[in-house]
Amino acid sequence: MIIADNLVKTFTKNEKKNKKSDFNAVDGISLNVKEGEIVGILGPNGAGKTTLLRMMSKLMNPTSGMVSIRINDEEISDDIEVKRHIGYLSNNTKLYGRLSTRELLQMLGVIYGISEEDTKRRIDEISQVLTMDSFIDNRIEKLSTGQTQRASIARCLVHDPQVYIFDEPTLGLDIISSAAIVDFMKGERERGKTVLYSTHYMEEAEYLCDRIIMIHRGRIIGEGTPEELRMQTGHDSLRDIFAGLIAENGGLESDMSDLGKGAAGKRRARR
Repeated sequence: MIIADNLVKTFTKNEKKNKKSDFNAVDGISLNVKEGEIVGILGPNGAGKTTLLRMMSKLMNPTSGMVSIRINDEEISDDIEVKRHIGYLSNNTKLYGRLSTRELLQMLGVIYGISEEDTKRRIDEISQVLTMDSFIDNRIEKLSTGQTQRASIARCLVHDPQVYIFDEPTLGLDIISSAAIVDFMKGERERGKTVLYSTHYMEEAEYLCDRIIMIHRGRIIGEGTPEELRMQTGHDSLRDIFAGLIAENGGLESDMSDLGKGAAGKRRARR
């Protein structure tokens, strides 16, 4: 389980005439993600999703508030131990281009203290799930965007973490690869894993997530199952639900421009 209590992250931005001002990228967010649950984080660019996920994974310290991570009812406080239990995927991960995906995963197996036999077994399983057999031994710098994304996801899986925190995991992937990731996440939920999942794609969120948290300008503006959100707002589609909530919270139509593209939008974006 991951619990966030009143998280705030303040940054300083430069303004005109050398003036600076503070702003809250995350502004008092509290949430919890239970074992065996997939919680989706939805929001337009600049909503604070990535900052929130970095704090939830303890890669970034909050300005105020706290994050608690509990595995098997025991709180994990040591930073190194936390990393053993979390698979974190950022939206701009840089990989070692001169290594193949297999070599990268073998190196991570050593870092995590996994035996050579277990590492090999885990790599074979991951390669099958992410359909990487055709390129797993090619250098990462030679891979396509979608293949690189799958390699990046693979590095989060090799140590079989209890918690997944994924920021836009299907970005750049074709429909088949995206479906493989989504189905894998659903399988991990059945194994009792905890998943915090950020995405721009409304259809993906509705299909995958047990609960959805909608954030805008660093704050939660809606939370619940897809059905609960429909009942609360009177709208049928997640896009309409989000648009209505953003309007209620002083947002603009432009805030919705990068949301709700779905599979067709993914294809257009890659052309």
